[in-house]
Amino acid sequence: MTTTLKQRLKDDLTSAIKGRDELRAATLRLTLTAITKEEVAGESARELSDDEVLTVIGREAKKRREAAEAFEQGGRAESAQRERAEGELLAAYLPQQLTDDELAAIVREAVAESGAQGPKAMGAVMKLVNPKVAKRAEGGRVAAEVKRQLAG
Repeated sequence: MTTTLKQRLKDDLTSAIKGRDELRAATLRLTLTAITKEEVAGESARELSDDEVLTVIGREAKKRREAAEAFEQGGRAESAQRERAEGELLAAYLPQQLTDDELAAIVREAVAESGAQGPKAMGAVMKLVNPKVAKRAEGGRVAAEVKRQLAG
């Protein structure tokens, strides 16, 4: 039987607790809580698929990045450093992120495929690009690259 991503997180949490790795244990606990919250949200409770778990982990990692920036701007370097460490820990569970060059190539291909021209065609290009990048690039990065290429 293959191990689900959620089970892998639970196993890693157990080993982090046994190894007294406070940062890893706290981060995984919060992430598993977010996953559980997602599972019980809505009409009825359900088990999340690995893709849905990846979405939750991505959302949690993004929260950490944004919090780190906010702490940095607020002059709280120690808190920012912890948030960054938590974000890096979560990034290990996410698919390898696309480089800027790889993302640019995918967007260029989609622009050519759709024949899109000008900023008004952004939606059509995004529809083609999103399935190709699937969790390997943040939405903001993708949108910025599409805008840049459509602007000429």
